[in-house]
Amino acid sequence: MSEPNRVSTRFVEVSESDLPLHCPMPGASTWNLHPRVFLPIEEKGEALCPYCGTLYKLKGWDCRPRHHH
Repeated sequence: MSEPNRVSTRFVEVSESDLPLHCPMPGASTWNLHPRVFLPIEEKGEALCPYCGTLYKLKGWDCRPRHHH
């Protein structure tokens, strides 16, 4: 039996037009599930929402050249 307030892990692929990334995203059926939180996805190409556990991945991130400082 699942926990009553637990949201199942979701995977969402986003594009650069979705940046700055925040969860929940506009139009999400769970828009009022938790407060809006901005997620830093640009550095690693993925980000996990600390509230609902949704994993966001940036489309084409693996194809970008890496800049090392």
